[in-house]
Amino acid sequence: MYVTDDPSAWARGIGRPDVEAELRGLLAGLEMKQRHRSWRRQLAGGHRGRQEIAVRQTENTRMLRGLEVSRVPGLFQTPEHARAIFDANAEFRGIPATTEASVEARMRRQAALYDPERTFHFLVCEAALYHRSCPQDVMAEQLDRLYNLVGQRRIELGILPFGAQLRCTAPHAFWIYDRRLVIVETISEELWLTGDEDVELYERAFEWLAESAEYGAPARRLIGHARASLDLA
Repeated sequence: MYVTDDPSAWARGIGRPDVEAELRGLLAGLEMKQRHRSWRRQLAGGHRGRQEIAVRQTENTRMLRGLEVSRVPGLFQTPEHARAIFDANAEFRGIPATTEASVEARMRRQAALYDPERTFHFLVCEAALYHRSCPQDVMAEQLDRLYNLVGQRRIELGILPFGAQLRCTAPHAFWIYDRRLVIVETISEELWLTGDEDVELYERAFEWLAESAEYGAPARRLIGHARASLDLA
C-alpha cells in the first residue's frame, strides 16, 4: 500500500495529479482540526477527562513554562481553590459536575513539582493575585501557597507587576511543554500548537515577558500586598 504525507507524491502515486489541490485542502483541514479542540467536546462528560490528559502531558514533560494572566496556574492551586473553579466552570458550561475527581487529578498532577528531573518556570500577572473566583478565605490560603512556592528549587515563579514596561504584551495565557507543544486556552476551545515556528514564537514571547517579571523577595512582596488587601475581619 502506498502511504505518504506529501499530497503531491500521493497524487502521482495513484495516477491522479489533478487531485493534488484537493488533497492539500483535505490535509490542511485535518491539521486544523488537530490544532483546535473545542471545550464543548472535551468537557461533555465533565472536567475529569481533560484533567487526566493534563496529568499525562505533565508526566511526559521535563521543562514546563507558562503564563497566566488572570488566574493562578492549576499546578499551584490549592484543593479548595481548584474546587471553586471547577464548580463555577461546570455551571457556566452546563456540563456534569465531576468536581471531586477533577480536583483529585489536579492534585495528583502537582506531584511533578517535586520531581528532581523536572523544572518549572511560570509567569503570573499581578492581576491574577487580586481576581477572585473563590471566597476570600480560600484566596488567602491560595496566596499563602504562592508565597511559599517562590524560591523553591526547580520552581521559578515570576510576577509581572502592574505598571511594568513590557517588550511584549500578554494578551492571553499559554503553556509551553518542553519545546514540542504550546497549549493556548480560549473561552470556546484550546489550541494545541506543535509547529516549530509556533513554539519558537511563544518561547520568544515568554522570554521577553520574563525580563519584566519580579522574582524572589520582590515577588513575595507583591504576593504579600495582595494577601494583605483581603478583608478577613
